[in-house]
Amino acid sequence: MRNNAGRNRIINLVKARTANAVRTFKNNFSADVYSDGTAVNQITGLQALVADTGTGTVGGIDSTAFPFWRNIVQSAAAPLQGGGAITPGPTTMESLMLAAWLAVVRGDDKPDLIPCSNDYFTFFEQGQASLKRYNDTTEAEAGFVSLKYKTADVIFDGGSGIANQHMYMLNTDYLEIVAHQDANMTDVPELRSVNQDAVVMPVIWQGNVICSNRSLQCVIKA
Repeated sequence: MRNNAGRNRIINLVKARTANAVRTFKNNFSADVYSDGTAVNQITGLQALVADTGTGTVGGIDSTAFPFWRNIVQSAAAPLQGGGAITPGPTTMESLMLAAWLAVVRGDDKPDLIPCSNDYFTFFEQGQASLKRYNDTTEAEAGFVSLKYKTADVIFDGGSGIANQHMYMLNTDYLEIVAHQDANMTDVPELRSVNQDAVVMPVIWQGNVICSNRSLQCVIKA
């Protein structure tokens, strides 16, 4: 505090520390969105909600006992459409996507967001070279470049934590990030260290990603 004495110095210090905290939170949260939720203080991510096996216990419901609670899995090694294994690539990516799409569309219910690992997005874009069209600029302003597959936005997010050779077809009507009203990026009273001439300003968040219909979510994997 003394090293940064004076009103202007304190404001600059707080701005810098706040900006750094926000960046750290965003990066960690982005990685957690794709996690299996097993790490300490980690939200339940897509590896649990839209599992590679299609099974697992989510929200206290065991999908082995209740098969309706399984998500769809499109595996290149054992495709939904039958036949032999498919090697993902520019000429085969859409065949994997089409079978997955058909499996999760129910009337007006359909995927609206398809996040991909960088390799799968590359395959999709290369396969669309002659038909490519970009979506509106809002995704670019948010840090994404998106293409369209039918009515869904296709984005790459490989730098955030999604595993290689993965693509998710998500119906976000049934996915939500919820936060506790008293712990939604809430600052709490400052804490003073017992062995350092400094104060800590905690900012807390408590919440999770929830899913109300796993059967309309799909993962495409190798």
